[in-house]
Amino acid sequence: MRIIDGKAQNVKIAYIGGGSRGWAWNLMSDLATCPDMSGDVYLYDIDQDAAEDNRIIGNKYNDAEGTISQWNYFVGKTPKEALTGADFVVISILPGTFDEMESDIHAPEEYGIYQSVGDSSGPGGVVRAMRCIPMFEEIAGYIRDYCPTAWVINYTNPMTLCVRTLYRTFPQIRAFGCCHEVFGTQKLLMNCAKEKLGIEIEKRSLIKVNPVGVNHFTWLTRATYQNQDLFPLYRELAEEHRETGCTKWLDSNWMNNCFRCSHKVKFDLFLRYGSIAAAGDRHLAEFVDGDWYLKSPEHARNWGFSLTSIQWRRGSLEERLQKSRDLRSGALPITLKQSGEEGVAQMRAILGLGDPLVTNVNIPNVGQIPNLPLGAVVETNAVFSSNGVTPVMAGPIPKEIHSLIGRICAEQELVSEGVAERDLTKIFAAFAGDPLVTCGVEDARALFKKMVLNTKKYLTDYDLSTL
Repeated sequence: MRIIDGKAQNVKIAYIGGGSRGWAWNLMSDLATCPDMSGDVYLYDIDQDAAEDNRIIGNKYNDAEGTISQWNYFVGKTPKEALTGADFVVISILPGTFDEMESDIHAPEEYGIYQSVGDSSGPGGVVRAMRCIPMFEEIAGYIRDYCPTAWVINYTNPMTLCVRTLYRTFPQIRAFGCCHEVFGTQKLLMNCAKEKLGIEIEKRSLIKVNPVGVNHFTWLTRATYQNQDLFPLYRELAEEHRETGCTKWLDSNWMNNCFRCSHKVKFDLFLRYGSIAAAGDRHLAEFVDGDWYLKSPEHARNWGFSLTSIQWRRGSLEERLQKSRDLRSGALPITLKQSGEEGVAQMRAILGLGDPLVTNVNIPNVGQIPNLPLGAVVETNAVFSSNGVTPVMAGPIPKEIHSLIGRICAEQELVSEGVAERDLTKIFAAFAGDPLVTCGVEDARALFKKMVLNTKKYLTDYDLSTL
């Protein structure tokens, strides 16, 4: 990689999970419209056919209308080929298949435990971590061996545990996890400011926020626009819509989508605790007692959100597989669209292109949240600048929400330790103590055994005879 006349040339990006149907296309579009970077993208995936599809699709972006940056796409046949010499590594993988994820999400329902996502917390998140963490140990080892100075961007869930594993396996790694959940809350505040104050805010990043917590259970302790405190405005919105939720700013594509968020859970948590819960409702609901928002599918609907079933995920995959075939064949033209993700902007800032960037990321706690454990992966702001990502001192989590976040952080640390040691006793202790696991301990043990055996294909280095 070299920088000439303020432009980065010959940048190498390695994409682990490069056969992705969705995330990969977002990255391709964002790279094609980046004014000051160009180079090569190596796609590595255990599904080489999927990576080959994306190689063909990626190279089509060079001829799309509006493209201003040229990127050459290749299939990395081995991790060594994909990673050697990489400046950046992007990780976006599915740990297992939808068959395993079906068990993660739906097996607990036999015990009256419902999950709206099932990939970050709850019983599904714990068992998914059992599959995912060993994969990330392997990926971290490849990075250590082939591109130890690369910057690593993770999009895979469970986000906190994936990033924790990268650092545990290779402490010198330069990794961070990205999540767009906070962006949605900034947009909500933008719409609120427009309606109630008549203020047109050009872009969400102009709303300055102080996020604290762990991924998908992130809270804002400050939110301002041009030094104006937006909390009173948000309180007015929450009180106005506490019973009905607020969907008036959703477009028609989102009104009936299973990702639809009425913000009713967010408003309830704000009115209880005084800080803004910054993720979507379907994520937030999974980090508190299951009786609050997830007592049943009907109960969730009454709170204005839906459970994301495996049936829906399978249907969505079929649509994306067809889109992949159409993009590859040319039946569907390549169109450029900004994804709303910040990965490319983060790369630019790290390369010293343009101004430093301040945004929320998931990185180990080195004191930015002083009342959470050092080393635990937390979500706060960080400053992205030339060859550096520096966490912003967020301050202590307010006491009103510390017990909620601290409990989840402790559970995640126990899962991380238990999986690192392949210790089923420790993992079960975290599983049984999760806020969603509202059944008795013996039922929890039976559920844990069932879920683990359902995913045993991916757990070959655990001693499952001890279950």
